[in-house]
Order: sequence, then structure tokens, then C-alpha cells
Amino acid sequence: MLFEEYGISRELCELDERVMKKCAEAFSECDRVRDILQLRVLKSFADHRIGAQHFAGTTGYGYGDIGRDALDEVFAQAVGAEDALCRPQILSGTHALTVALFGLLRTGDKLLAATGTPYDTLRPVIGIEGEGFGSLMDYGIQYDEVPLINGEPDYAGIAEKAKDANVIHVQRSRGYESRRAFSVDDIRKISETVKKVNPDAVVFVDNCYGEFCDVTEPISNGADLMAGSLIKNGGGGIAPTGGYIAGRAELVEKCAHRLTAPGTGRELGCTPSGYREFYLGLYFAPSSTCEAKKSSIYAAALFDELGYKAVPAYDAPRNDIITSLELGNPEDMISLCRAIQASSPIDSFATPVPEQMAGYADPVIMAAGAFTEGSSIELSCDGPIREPYVAYAQGGLSLTTSRLAYLRAAQEMLKR
Repeated sequence: MLFEEYGISRELCELDERVMKKCAEAFSECDRVRDILQLRVLKSFADHRIGAQHFAGTTGYGYGDIGRDALDEVFAQAVGAEDALCRPQILSGTHALTVALFGLLRTGDKLLAATGTPYDTLRPVIGIEGEGFGSLMDYGIQYDEVPLINGEPDYAGIAEKAKDANVIHVQRSRGYESRRAFSVDDIRKISETVKKVNPDAVVFVDNCYGEFCDVTEPISNGADLMAGSLIKNGGGGIAPTGGYIAGRAELVEKCAHRLTAPGTGRELGCTPSGYREFYLGLYFAPSSTCEAKKSSIYAAALFDELGYKAVPAYDAPRNDIITSLELGNPEDMISLCRAIQASSPIDSFATPVPEQMAGYADPVIMAAGAFTEGSSIELSCDGPIREPYVAYAQGGLSLTTSRLAYLRAAQEMLKR
């Protein structure tokens, strides 16, 4: 009984053992994907002859920074892209998406969201929420969207609205929606639908939470560009900050001039502390993402046994590191988040409470006792306090500690 010393009841310890057996086949698939990707990442390091000299930091403008430039190349090869910006100067996933959108779009262009209204924090960037200062719409860029139909892409609607759009936005993960994350096959079908009616349109994927979840990335399945955060999957739980933009070389170059300044582009930008954590994080990314996927699968299986709805189900294809748990009441949401916080290596003593946060319409509760503040590849859980009270459990660098957290939550919920 592995968790008895933490006060977990014998009944729940026995349930844990049953759930682990139930998940064995899904875990095996995670291992298969991890092994393919781990060898691919290793080859990228070897092909680019990475050595200790690439870890050294630079100061000032960063001209001739070999560590920075080689990291771009290694990351690009690892994800199957022509080129990439893999940079600590990209501050978050939302920042990566913002840089890319402003790099791709010009006044009078149209952005089409092909998978419904984008995630909360991107809405002020577009201009459909917030004050609009400096948004895409503030710069004269048009916006339209194609709502999902029962959580699935409306391909007929995409085909119709993509005809006069310049950039097609695809959000792979669900945000605060109870739908499945989209697979690379879904993204391929969306891309084919767009290109058939508008070959010049750029298909741009918000790949946050989806990196290294499958043997290929969106960029190898018809997308032209993708972006995400390095404190999620791509940083392996080691990168302390950063984000990436990857895809067709000419599009990445446009984004580079938006990230820094026109005329300097990718030649500018130093990292005084060096690049060791970014290289190491990328190296561990397939293994860390595998643990996170297993943690997500376990959560789905455990809470299914307890009578709660989990999306995706434990035995469904896993296209990102998130499981949404429909708990039905705010008390269970709070119990889950507090159990995850109490089982974290950092700030285990803290007590999460719902709070109003910038960029969100409802109070949000967040649990994240992480080595890197806000990291989503480490075990965390959050969600808006609104019906039907869905908690979004994500990450988990260690399946064992994830199991403890979810069992603690289950025990508190059963007590009530």
C-alpha cells in the first residue's frame, strides 16, 4: 500500500492499484511515443554537434550568439520544422502567439479562428475582449471565427470563411472548454480544407500543451506555423522561461523581426545566464511529456471510477497533457486544487483560493506548486468557478506524486 503513510485509506490504495492496471495499455502507448521522440531529439543534438560551448551566456546585443542560434536549429529539427525561434525572450505561450500573429498579419488582413473563440488570454490580443489597446483589431486587422459543432471542427464553415482569410488560427488544446484536444490528423484535415479553397492562407496552430504528445507535430501535418511555451511540454520541466515559434522558414523570419525589431530580427538577443537549461529541457521533453500524459490518463481513470466525467477518457487518444474533470460543484473543485497543492514539492503549505484574475471573466482557482512559476508541464490544476465546475488537471513530472495528489483529492471529496 504505497500511499498509506500519507493517510490514504486502504480502500483508495486498493482502487489505485486497480486503476494502474486499467491504464496499462494506455501507458504502453505513451512509452512508445516517448521512445520514438527521445531518439529523434538525440539525433538533432548530434547532427548539430552540440557541445558545452553552446551553454555559455552572452551579454549586450547578443550578436554571434552560437548557443542561441544552435538552439533554434536543434529545436526546429526536433519538431520537424524548417526553422524555429526557441527563445527565452518569448515570455509565455500567449506572447509567442502574439508575436506570430503580428508577424504574419498586416492592416486590412483577416484572421479566421477555425476552432471557435480562442482561449481567454488571446482574446484581448485579437481585440474581441479588453480595452483594445494595441490589439490586432486596433491595427485594422479583421477577425472572424467558425464555431465548433459539438466540440468538432465545422469543415464546411471553415471552407466557406477561409476563402478571403490570410491567417487561419487553430487552437489544438481546449482552453476552458470541455472538448477533446485536436489531433495532428484533425489539423491535417483542417489544413487540407483551407488550402483547397485558399492556397495562400497561412495555417497557424496554437500548439500549447500538445508538443511531444504524438510522433509528429502539426507542422508535419499541413500547418505552416506553430507556437507554444517552454514552461509547458517543450521545456521538459527544466527551462525556466521562454517560448517557441516554428514552421516554414520565411514565416519564422517574419516573426523574428516582430520579436526584436525590423532590420535586426533573429540576430539580436542575449541570454547572460546561458542556455544549458533550455538544451537540457528540450532533451528531457519527450520523457517529461510522457509522465505528464500518464498522470492525465490516471486522473481520468480514477475519477471515472468515482463517477465523475473526464475528457478525454482514460482510454481515448491523448493529444495533449490536460484532462478536464467535470466535478459539478465548487467545493470539489477547491478540494482537488488544494490536494494538488499539498502534494507539490514547492509551496505545499499554501492554500489555493478562487480569485479574480486579469484576462478571465470569472474567479479562477489555481494550484501549482512548481519549480518554475506557472509551469504547466509540472502537476497543476485550474479552472474558472462557473457551472458545470470543470477543473483542468495538467502536467505531472512524476506519475507517482500525481497519483498521490489525485488520491488525496478523492479522499476529501468522498468525506463530504
